[in-house]
Amino acid sequence: MNHWRPLVTGSRHCSSGTVSKNEDLVMNQKYQGIGMTSQRTRDRLIQRLVDEGIKNQRVLDVIRNTPRHIFVDEALASRSYEDTALPIGHGQTISQPFIVARMTEALLATDPHKVLEVGTGSGYQTAVLAQLVDEVYSVERIRPLQEQARRRFIEMRLGNIRLNLSDGGWGWEEHAPFDGILVTAAPVEIPQSLLDQLAVGGRLVIPVGPRGNQQLVQVTRTESGFDHETLDMVSFVPLLSGLEN
Repeated sequence: MNHWRPLVTGSRHCSSGTVSKNEDLVMNQKYQGIGMTSQRTRDRLIQRLVDEGIKNQRVLDVIRNTPRHIFVDEALASRSYEDTALPIGHGQTISQPFIVARMTEALLATDPHKVLEVGTGSGYQTAVLAQLVDEVYSVERIRPLQEQARRRFIEMRLGNIRLNLSDGGWGWEEHAPFDGILVTAAPVEIPQSLLDQLAVGGRLVIPVGPRGNQQLVQVTRTESGFDHETLDMVSFVPLLSGLEN
């Protein structure tokens, strides 16, 4: 599945206009990268993910082909295919590729079509999800990060993403229920609002706990309640409330 179309933001279509062959060539060269952002470097990253236990071939293929270097500052581009988190400003990070792969793989196990992402951040995880599911609804509390991510989605012509500037702990009730929810910052406890917005049979993948003692948890909603399973020990920025302009 590959959604390279104009971005959807809320209920409005943001068309990027007609793209010439020359513009396509420039974009392709930008995405392909050179040196430490080249395909060979990306292939080495994918092999590391396989060695660390990632098995879903669709996830591996999307991560291989998604230009992570355009989601970080140019000064950090040469490190973009290292298996490490990197700063993106505002006290936030772009997640380690292994964690992106691990969370995405866990989410896809229930074959979701409509996914809520809490914490758009750089937009990298959003872009990965958008190439694997039908609809992605992503909320972000920091306006400059959301605007930067929006520009990247338009440039990539990812057309199945809706963005909302909002407190992530609220979810996005207007569009609930969701088949899957993926959270990219850690609350001390799982917000009840996110559990309420999960469809029966759906899965929530979320880091939980205070700094230094966080667990990656998957929660599957059943007819009778919620099943919890701990996947890994992790380290995420905290899930904060309120908006930042």
